[in-house]
Amino acid sequence: MRSPDTLTPSDIVASGLCIGCGGCAAKGMAWDRYGQRKPSKATLDHYRHAGPVPASSPRQTHQPENARQPGCRDKLGVTKGSSGSQTTPKFPDEGRGSVSTGPMLNAGPRGGTSETFATTCPFSPTARNEDQLAATRFPAARHHDPRLGRYEANYVGHAHQPPFRERGSSGGMVSWVAADLLASGRIDGVAHVIPSTGDRLFHYRISRTPDQILEGARSRYYPVDLAEVLHEIRTTPGRYAIVGIPCFIKAVSLLREQDPVLNERITHLLGLFCGHMKSAQFVDSFAWQLGVDRNEVRAVEYRRKDPDRPANWYTAHLDLNDGTARWQDWFHLADGDWGAGFFQNSACDACDDVVAECADVSFGDAWVEPYSSDGRGTNVVIVRSPEIAARIATAIEDGQLDLKGVDADFIANTQAAGFRQRRDGLAYRLTWQKRRITPIKRVAPRADGHPSRRRAIYRTRAAIARWSHRMAWAANRLNWPPLYTRWARASLYIYQALAYKRGRLGRWLAKLDGVEG
Repeated sequence: MRSPDTLTPSDIVASGLCIGCGGCAAKGMAWDRYGQRKPSKATLDHYRHAGPVPASSPRQTHQPENARQPGCRDKLGVTKGSSGSQTTPKFPDEGRGSVSTGPMLNAGPRGGTSETFATTCPFSPTARNEDQLAATRFPAARHHDPRLGRYEANYVGHAHQPPFRERGSSGGMVSWVAADLLASGRIDGVAHVIPSTGDRLFHYRISRTPDQILEGARSRYYPVDLAEVLHEIRTTPGRYAIVGIPCFIKAVSLLREQDPVLNERITHLLGLFCGHMKSAQFVDSFAWQLGVDRNEVRAVEYRRKDPDRPANWYTAHLDLNDGTARWQDWFHLADGDWGAGFFQNSACDACDDVVAECADVSFGDAWVEPYSSDGRGTNVVIVRSPEIAARIATAIEDGQLDLKGVDADFIANTQAAGFRQRRDGLAYRLTWQKRRITPIKRVAPRADGHPSRRRAIYRTRAAIARWSHRMAWAANRLNWPPLYTRWARASLYIYQALAYKRGRLGRWLAKLDGVEG
């Protein structure tokens, strides 16, 4: 008989907590109806346990730092009922119709069990949190900050050595570090996201040459999963680095603790700062608004770089099958305001890691002046590994990198909106977002202390994130894109009135409260 604390991927999916990392994909991943990667039906059946998930009492939503010792397991934070305000697909194989199960993907030393899943899913209530993982990996870190985690040094700048900055969306630092690890013989390959064709516009691949690494430059706001590259790492001896967003880096960190093969072969983790994960329907929206058939889109670039324009002026660019292209600046799009949360994965509302605290080195954009106006792109970098810190220091002296040291406050200010959403906003969401599985976070639930406008912003974002998936799905089913685009423009109008006091509604709201939102 299974333990009453058994947790399976089905529970996480039904709770809107599945980010689609692929760490549990014993039998592959699939598209859900909303254009997100989820465990395939075969994978869900592989883990499925008999009977409903039992409720636990009392309900716990907060896990203070050092509240649990490594290896100690709490009861699951489970509440009766279904996901309430979050996406709950009937089963992931339906919807977009494209299932990539492939061969049996060994999900670990025991082939994927509920016991190991509960300790390796990044959103599992019983998995170790980022503070605990980082304390194990970086026990002698020189600095600790509650926003950035443990670290050796912080920098702002770019790769001076060509062509890294020119090829990247930002300052080229991610590709430079990956290429340096490869050139110095520290790794044999790097798992990162590259463009592809077929049912997926992007996917993870292991690159083994500098030119292959450069193919993965640029930002990709598209759902991908690690299932295939983890399978390749398990079956192909070598030393590997993995590039990923915070929840993916956490998933790999947890898998390494349970899987000796991955622990030996995955030697470096390169993290990417993250606001939230988008669904593939974001590309559908680009196509609708640029007046093209989605099936004619061959490639997408989310942030087309122009050195003569500010770095924060995003341009969406579509390459079509006939060789032509379409493009538009994000601020002209119905869903072009990142902070509004269009097509956000529901699991992102339960995340408290902005800067990939478990990674050996993390990278983000320098969204403060004068850097945000520099169209050539500028990175901020958090270095946690002493080995990589030494490599970067040497490269600065050699002129390969143009970086200067900065403090934790500088880094946090470049991601101020993300920290508000993942800390203050998370504290508020934990008091009203009801899920079948209750996430246990490092942020304590708090309903009071939030200004009324800020509460309205958080609820509007959550509503936009939830309904954008459904409205785009309905627009696709009815073959009537205006159903989505008109709804999106109306929703954006309300959001920007609340967040920025724009338009007649924004001015009216400003008169009502008389204070800054």
